[in-house]
Amino acid sequence: MTDTPLPLRHFLLALAVVAVWGTNFVVIRVALDHLPPLLFATLRFTLVLLPMVFFIKRPQVPWKNLAAYGVLIGAGQFGLLFVAMKGHISPGLASLVVQTQVFFTIGMAMKISGEKVQPFQVAALLLAASGIVLIAAHGGGAATPLGVLLILLAAASWAGGNIVARQAGTVNMLAYVVWASLFSIPPLFAMSLWLEGWPAIVAGVAHADALTWGAVAWQAVGNTMFGYAAWGWLLARHPAATVTPMALLVPVFGMGASAVLLHESLPAWKLIAAALVLTGLAVNMLWPKLRTRFLAAA
Repeated sequence: MTDTPLPLRHFLLALAVVAVWGTNFVVIRVALDHLPPLLFATLRFTLVLLPMVFFIKRPQVPWKNLAAYGVLIGAGQFGLLFVAMKGHISPGLASLVVQTQVFFTIGMAMKISGEKVQPFQVAALLLAASGIVLIAAHGGGAATPLGVLLILLAAASWAGGNIVARQAGTVNMLAYVVWASLFSIPPLFAMSLWLEGWPAIVAGVAHADALTWGAVAWQAVGNTMFGYAAWGWLLARHPAATVTPMALLVPVFGMGASAVLLHESLPAWKLIAAALVLTGLAVNMLWPKLRTRFLAAA
C-alpha cells in the first residue's frame, strides 16, 4: 500500500460510509420515539448477529476477546449512547461529542505501551476539550450535563473496544463485530429488563411502527454490514492515514442531517464548539503526516 490519494470511486465509497455513520444519529432518534433505549440497543445487536452469524465464519481470536469487545461496544458504547439520546442530548451534538473516543483511545494505548504524550496531542486534546466544555455550558435543551457525561462514557467504552480489537490483530472486522454481538445482547437485555421493565418492553414492541423497525434494521444493514465491510475493504487497500481522516466528516453529516431533518438549531456557540472539537481531531489525526511532509520539503 502506498500513501497516495484515494481514487475517485474509493473516495466516494468512503464518503458514503461516513455519510451513513453520520446520518445514523438521526435514524437512532427516530427509533427512540417508540422504543426504550436499552431495548433498542438489544434489538440492534440481535439483528447484527442474526442471521449473519450463520454465514460468516468466526474470526480466529479468543472467546474472551470477543466477549470483552461485545460488552464494551454493546452495553458500553451503544447502550450509553442510546440512553443519552433519549432526551438528554441532541443527535447532532451526540455525533460530535462521541468522537472524543479518539483521545480516550490514545490515552489508553499510551497507558499500556508507556509512550509519552506528544505536544501536538496535548494541543489537540485541549482544543477538543474546550469544545466539550462549551457544549456543557451552553447546552440548554440541546444537551444536559448528564447527556454530555453519558456520551463521554460511551466514547470511553468505544475506546476500550478499540484497544481490545487492536489486541485481536488483523481480522475481518465485519465478522468480528457480528460474532462479538453474541456477548452484547445478554447484558443489554438484562439491563433493559431491570431498568426499563417488562411492561415498557412489551409496549415498545407493540407500538413500534414500520419506520421504527426500519430504523432498527438500518442499524444492522447500513451502519454495520455496509459500514464495517466497506471501511475494512478500504483499509485493506489503502494506508490508514489516507482513509481514517474521512471519519472527521461523521459529525459534519450528523449535525447537518439533524439540522435538516429534525430542525436542530445551529446557534453560534454550537458551531464554535463543533469547530473546536473537529480542529482538535484534525490536529491529532493529520499533524504527524503534515509535519513529515514539511520536514521532507525543507
